[in-house]
Amino acid sequence: QVQLIESGGGLVQAGGSLRLSCAASGRTFSNLVMGWFRQAPGKEREFVAAISRLAGSTYYADSVKGRFTISRDNAKNTVSLQMNSLKPEDTALYYCAARPMTVTTTSDYNFWGQGTQVTVSS
Repeated sequence: QVQLIESGGGLVQAGGSLRLSCAASGRTFSNLVMGWFRQAPGKEREFVAAISRLAGSTYYADSVKGRFTISRDNAKNTVSLQMNSLKPEDTALYYCAARPMTVTTTSDYNFWGQGTQVTVSS
């Protein structure tokens, strides 16, 4: 099992920045692909970003490309999502997710955190 705990959400004005963090435990972190997803009220959960096990590759949804940056620290068992130039449409519950071995931008991840709320006011 993998336990994932997100932090860093909050309320921010449009154009502002937030940094989300996710702490993982329970398995060798460097064996895990890490992803961020989000779900807005009344909408389906959607992919935001993913990073390969050794941080050699990153992937982003078109809606966040150029504004969000995913990174990981395998020594600290953490993955982060730096979010800049935030828009009201970025408002959602953001989830950290993990899966072994290979990256996917689908929601086919084995382990999920509880989520952290991000609210962007206009």
